[in-house]
Amino acid sequence: MDTTQDTTFRRIFQVIDGNRKAVGDGFQVTSPMPGPRIRQLSPFLLIDHIGPMPIAPSEKPLGSPPHPHRGFETVTVMYQGVLAHRDTAGHTGNIGPGDVQWMTAGAGLMHEELYEKEFTRRGGTLEVVQLWVNMPKKDKMAPANYQDIPSSEIKTLPTPDGQGTVRVIAGEYEGVRGPASTFSPLTMLDVHLPKGSEFTLKLPQDYNVGLYIVKGDVLLHGNRPAATKQLVVLGWDSEEAHIAATEDSIILVLAGEPIEEPLATYGPFVMNTNKELVQAIADYESGAMGKFEDEE
Repeated sequence: MDTTQDTTFRRIFQVIDGNRKAVGDGFQVTSPMPGPRIRQLSPFLLIDHIGPMPIAPSEKPLGSPPHPHRGFETVTVMYQGVLAHRDTAGHTGNIGPGDVQWMTAGAGLMHEELYEKEFTRRGGTLEVVQLWVNMPKKDKMAPANYQDIPSSEIKTLPTPDGQGTVRVIAGEYEGVRGPASTFSPLTMLDVHLPKGSEFTLKLPQDYNVGLYIVKGDVLLHGNRPAATKQLVVLGWDSEEAHIAATEDSIILVLAGEPIEEPLATYGPFVMNTNKELVQAIADYESGAMGKFEDEE
């Protein structure tokens, strides 16, 4: 690792490549998290980057069939294509380019994410970033909830050089508050930088900060490159990080106050103890997290 960097900027811990995998029956996914830096990015637990992938016209929507969650939130940021969501708490919705879906699993539910029907029929390109966000112990059994956040509700700021844009999804940045409601202090930004532009990001020094490169190539702090589908994990020695775009780039900024509590995970459940995981599995198997009417 090159450690010759400007000490006025946050230390770069690591640049992580994602692992490729298949999810459900229709998602090609790259995941840089979970991984060795999961504690350094609390409250964020997982990053799944779906696509960009071509979807051939079809009459059968594919995706991720019904599955359970408990103890955390899923956040879906759409870049291309349209997904349809439904869950056993009664929430439904379609999300298209620029939209964000923020689902609180809380005490538990089942949900499904498939290609939206009309998008399936015409085909196109699908690209999505989905995140898992932890919940504090006191809130893990909160009622399930769903925040449907259309692109029109997400305020956009220009970068200081006037070339790029910053969409404030959650938290507050430069006096602008994002529309998402969260259980712990965090900031989520969708930053778009054209080639040749620069941006100095400023966030609370005690926040964990990760930069996920959705698209493009950037130079961090003047000397450290990062490219498409890489995750940059930053330290706590400064409030600032400098980003220069060497190609048209999109960076998802994930920052937040760490939840410093025990973490127990098993598949789709994120709790604090193994005993709570056993209870989550039992509740799911008994049907307590709900079922869809059309499930066999």
